[in-house]
Amino acid sequence: MISIIICSRKSTIPETLLANINQTIGCDFELITIDNSGNKYSIFEAYNLGIERSKGEYLCFVHDDILFHTQNWGNNLENIFATNNDYGLIGVAGSSQKTRTPSGWWDCRDEYKSINIIQHDPKRGVVKEYFGFDNSILNEVAIVDGVFLALRKEINVVFDQTLKGFHNYDFNIAIETKKKNYKIGVTNQILIEHFSIGNLNKEWLQSIIQIHKKYYNSLPMTINCVLDREDEILNSKILINHCLLSRGNKKTVLKYFIKVFLKEPFSKSNTNLYKKALIYLKS
Repeated sequence: MISIIICSRKSTIPETLLANINQTIGCDFELITIDNSGNKYSIFEAYNLGIERSKGEYLCFVHDDILFHTQNWGNNLENIFATNNDYGLIGVAGSSQKTRTPSGWWDCRDEYKSINIIQHDPKRGVVKEYFGFDNSILNEVAIVDGVFLALRKEINVVFDQTLKGFHNYDFNIAIETKKKNYKIGVTNQILIEHFSIGNLNKEWLQSIIQIHKKYYNSLPMTINCVLDREDEILNSKILINHCLLSRGNKKTVLKYFIKVFLKEPFSKSNTNLYKKALIYLKS
């Protein structure tokens, strides 16, 4: 049985989502809704409450603003776990590498990505994102996106409640799964539609820096790829831009500005970034 765990921003989940799950899952399930309308819990606390209440063999953590497009997706998920005993965590989007530099899983080259999702984006509209699958239905990755997380309950992995807020719980559960010597995967056998996009605000920035400090000794992580100097430089540039956009910590800007400058001191492509960073540091 699958235990579907949802941390709801309202007292109940949308009726459309409830009907959608009933119509598409195709197997026995229980729905565990954590009412967080009063903002009582962090996402780490809410999901652990769901784990405590669950009875299913597999735990499925999903956002409350999605719909499933795949019929019998629950059967697909159970079959993938049953035939891949070495996998502990499965998602629908993720990356085969994670740098030591604080960054989102998506801040990498497309060749590292495995994605199967319909994403609503204010800038791009409704986009079907599909990367990384040739003849495979399950790709091993280093980290997955939190919009859909399916966890094998028997491995006894929980979320770290010393971490606060609503960001990077997916990073947390991925590394804890790896510590138990289980693989992490992304499948193209479950298609969901996600109606919102993440907010990379100051809270996200603080969270991503914090969790990289916590798991510094576990990074970088790679699966069937080589992490090179250019990947860390790319993520350093992206982090500086995140800091500039969200008016983030100047110490972080200075630290990664120095790293990029020392590696690419005369790069013309970095000129605008250097100017913006220096102006911010002087402000």
